[in-house]
Amino acid sequence: MATILLSINTHALLPLHTSTRTTKTTLRSLRFSQKAPFSLPFYCKHDTRLHLRCQTTTGTPSIADFAAAAGQDRLRKVPTKNIRNFCIIAHIDHGKSTLADKLLQMTGTVQKREMKEQFLDNMDLERERGITIKLQAARMRYMYENEGYCLNLIDTPGHVDFSYEVSRSLAACEGALLVVDASQGVEAQTLANVYLALENNLEIILVLNKIDLPGAEPDRVCMEIEEVIGLDCTNAIHCSAKEGIGITEILNAIVQRVPPPHDTATMPLRALIFDSYYDPYRGVIVYFRVIDGTIKKGDRIYFMASEKDYYADEIGVLSPNQMQVEELYAGEVGYISASIRSVADARVGDTITHFSRKAEQSLPGYEEATPMVFCGLFPVDADQFSELRDALEKLQLNDAALKFEPESSSAMGFGFRCGFLGLLHMEIVQERLEREYNLSLITTAPSVVYRVNCIDDDIVECSNPSLLPEPGKRRSIEEPFVKIEMLTPKDYIGTLMELAQERRGEFKEMKYITENRASITYELPLAEMVGDFFDQLKSRSKGYASMEYTFVGYKESDLIRLDIQINGEPVEPLATIVHKDKAYSIGRALTQKLKELIPRQMFKVPIQACIGAKVIASEALSAIRKDVLAKCYGGDISRKKKLLKKQAEGKKRMKAIGKVDVPQEAFMAVLKLEKEVL
Repeated sequence: MATILLSINTHALLPLHTSTRTTKTTLRSLRFSQKAPFSLPFYCKHDTRLHLRCQTTTGTPSIADFAAAAGQDRLRKVPTKNIRNFCIIAHIDHGKSTLADKLLQMTGTVQKREMKEQFLDNMDLERERGITIKLQAARMRYMYENEGYCLNLIDTPGHVDFSYEVSRSLAACEGALLVVDASQGVEAQTLANVYLALENNLEIILVLNKIDLPGAEPDRVCMEIEEVIGLDCTNAIHCSAKEGIGITEILNAIVQRVPPPHDTATMPLRALIFDSYYDPYRGVIVYFRVIDGTIKKGDRIYFMASEKDYYADEIGVLSPNQMQVEELYAGEVGYISASIRSVADARVGDTITHFSRKAEQSLPGYEEATPMVFCGLFPVDADQFSELRDALEKLQLNDAALKFEPESSSAMGFGFRCGFLGLLHMEIVQERLEREYNLSLITTAPSVVYRVNCIDDDIVECSNPSLLPEPGKRRSIEEPFVKIEMLTPKDYIGTLMELAQERRGEFKEMKYITENRASITYELPLAEMVGDFFDQLKSRSKGYASMEYTFVGYKESDLIRLDIQINGEPVEPLATIVHKDKAYSIGRALTQKLKELIPRQMFKVPIQACIGAKVIASEALSAIRKDVLAKCYGGDISRKKKLLKKQAEGKKRMKAIGKVDVPQEAFMAVLKLEKEVL
């Protein structure tokens, strides 16, 4: 083990406004020692030179050793021209988190002994699924041509449900690493993220990842990118984040090509919030990027959208753990703790300014999170209702997009009607409730928000079928539509078009992006997509197709409410809003399933699917009956008729006063079927 003493002239590393002249790095001495290496870093206060010791397994230090040594001193201020803010954008599973890990390791931000896979993904759920759900930020220090640079990385989620969070992260950056899998090529989310980056005028650095795989085709993928996106691939960086190939080239490209932020430290404070989370001891911790001005510890700050003010008890940088500082100026990325009690007070996209010297206008792009998909959450054990409410309230502290309100059901008791950004968001919330809070839950079929135009010109928004106004009171029903773009190999075009047509899709365009891949665009109702559309897309294309969707607005449709009646009594939890053309097939499937699941009674039980008063599908459970003719050995037929008539009268009387209890297992099975059928 060799210990290298490295002397670096630190004129370029001094705080802003002291000295920015370029200086040379000199290797003053190279010592070999058998003793344990000195801890990193240490510096001499009497000299303007920073002395760093880095350890290496060989006698000769490598660039990585020097970078790691320099990376230890991340809190040092650098001139604004030496700050680089960038993010990583990619389709799901193209190696975004692995690349972030390697950048952290290469710059010495995270020590090798502390390193683990998907370092920035903190949740177990993220690690298991291999996806990024909650974005993270990290400040890195990198030495390039003897100058210290501050690199702020913002790691973004890859799923379409979190596209608003991604857009705010992009607004906090000047550059983006576009990561494309060299074996899979351009996918739907790649395109969506590129367009978001171009809208924000970011400098895009193209990175072809996974070039070490046997199936990697970087030349084909480069050609695809040039044809589909129109980006010039002559400077594309070939890398393998797993093997550590091309990481230095990426860091150099960030310094060379990403423009520095504008030096606007003298202007009134404006800082963009790109993420926040709730800490049970300190309240809400806000992640932000200073766009204009400076912010100091103890400042009274004001949130322009929520109109709340707080005192900044603590400010600091993320590297990737929180490290306190006294001041942050224009261009820097950091966090703030101000004893904020609710995430709703510090929403993603809001602008922070000083209370005493407010900015004239807030930063553009702020939007309220609007839930797109709704479902009912009920505890299997009714005693867990209060625990479910507490768990949802705690989750909402971290997730401002989650909406919920109490709901009661004759079948499943008390629960909550919850709103989510999309299907993945719904799955994550449900899984976190079950894992982190040990709750057993029943979920109803996901539905969307319908807009009902009433005869008296009122507009009613309805997400629960049981709350839909009566047919006599409504003029029309509108449903949300989405524009969906599917990227697929040409072999699966026919089967995917058939899938979209089955889901009431309206064909818009098809174009060949390369010789073997096509892009198909449809507009279809969101209600048709919240079921198993994605699963069907993957199974019909053998996993090769990908999709991306955007909300386009509401359109009028021929929708009706399908009610299920058991023994003449409507069962509200099983009511659904469906298209008129699909009502019969869904009604038939539900009645047949219920016939199998409901136990037989002492009287005949009709199970009916109805539209208003009209029955469109019907099944009947035959009665459990005693054999009243068992004691008759021959004899006249009138005797047998008399006994049967007497039994029928008893059954009729029993049916009039009898009540059918639908077991919870039957409800759960029917809800599962509803999800499949819808």
